[in-house]
Amino acid sequence: MCIVIHPILRALYGLFTGATSSSSAARVTIKEDCKSLLLSNEQLTTLMKDMDGAIRNGLGKDTNPSSIVKCYVTYVQDLPNGTERGKFLALDLGGTNFRVLLIELGENNYFHMDSEIFKVPAHIQTGKGSELFDHIAKCLAEFIKKHNLDNKKALPLGFTFSFPLRQVGLTKGYLNSWTKGFNCSGVVDEDVVRLLKEAIKRRKDLNLRLTAVLNDATGTLMSCAHKTRFSKNCFVGLIIGTGCNACYVEKVENAELFDGDKTKPHVIVNTEWGAFGDDGKLDAVRTKYDREIDEDSLNPGRQRFEKMISGMYMGEIVRLAIVDLANQNKLFEGRLSEQMKTKGAFGTSFVSDIEGDKANYKETLKVLSEMGINDPSLVDCANVRYICECVSRRSAHLVSAGLAALLNKMDEKSVTIGVDGSVYRFHPYFHKLMVEKTKQLTKSDIKFDLMLSEDGSGRGAALVAAVAVRDELPSMTNGFSAK
Repeated sequence: MCIVIHPILRALYGLFTGATSSSSAARVTIKEDCKSLLLSNEQLTTLMKDMDGAIRNGLGKDTNPSSIVKCYVTYVQDLPNGTERGKFLALDLGGTNFRVLLIELGENNYFHMDSEIFKVPAHIQTGKGSELFDHIAKCLAEFIKKHNLDNKKALPLGFTFSFPLRQVGLTKGYLNSWTKGFNCSGVVDEDVVRLLKEAIKRRKDLNLRLTAVLNDATGTLMSCAHKTRFSKNCFVGLIIGTGCNACYVEKVENAELFDGDKTKPHVIVNTEWGAFGDDGKLDAVRTKYDREIDEDSLNPGRQRFEKMISGMYMGEIVRLAIVDLANQNKLFEGRLSEQMKTKGAFGTSFVSDIEGDKANYKETLKVLSEMGINDPSLVDCANVRYICECVSRRSAHLVSAGLAALLNKMDEKSVTIGVDGSVYRFHPYFHKLMVEKTKQLTKSDIKFDLMLSEDGSGRGAALVAAVAVRDELPSMTNGFSAK
């Protein structure tokens, strides 16, 4: 009688018996090959200095046009202070899915939120811009009808648009470039608020008042400020998800392109640091895998910092490293499945699953089985995990370098950092890696906390809308407490 043993069980048997097909020397070789994915503190300190210079150039009136990091002024100058009242809609667009939210604010810190997720079909992501905004308006109408909202009075709407946006006012912003797989025609260099308003008008069944446009990092900062009961030291918003970006509170006099209300001392600046390194500043630490991903992307040569960090690319970096090492007979005895050879097949969620293994490589074996890799050895599993660890650690350390540059520049002694995004949420060690490295790179007298922002970008959009309505009564504003 022939007994068929499942590949996972066979590998686990090898784990307990020591019956593996690869030698321990293979792991040493893998570590040598992965050295390019490790960053020293010296390298990170150099990147911090370059990031600081890029941010200062982005803030300068004369240096901004040539700056890679654009530091767009958001025109958001006030935090929630607890006096906001009413119902507010939010539209949160930043990837293949977008959300519509309804937030109600009332007395005694009353807060209620409803939300719904809508999908942006693939053909719309790369189709005409008018089709994208018509699709969004259609979903807005469906949401409003489902929740029986009164359409007689114009509902305030905050619009989170999580792509590089050059703002010239709280309700006016021009798309600089598409990222994260989007490439809709007729939108770059256009005012996205105007395009959304036109789509809403075309439907004739929507009555909305767009009160603010913002990016997801700004929404995250606002959400955390509200979550901490109107904390006045929430000075940074950070996104580590499909993309990667940060915003922070800057003194008005340093934001030379700001032409808003200069009686208020501070304004949130959207760094758009995902483009850091597009001028070659990252070349010394980029690997052949980074170069391949960049060259094969929809926007080659752009968003290079983001491509080394974010969830859209992390799994693909791991896959390229696995394929490369297998082709050198250093993994799986040189055998590769068609799935593993397929671009984009190794999702970033697999990286979290593998690193979340508690024992026996159970999750690693499961992921490899899904990828068509059967009967991997124990050393293969260990090496795949090591590749994942190198890629995610590098991602966390790059974010830490950027974050430390912001903290050192602001020089506030106590800072709350609002963080959102799937990588930060679901990777088992990302938070720990970031805290440890940021502490090493930040001035010793600066204390900071990382706070997970629940529904940050969407909730934040509604809160910015609420603050904008509140600010129609000037006596109710309170600004930031940064010095």
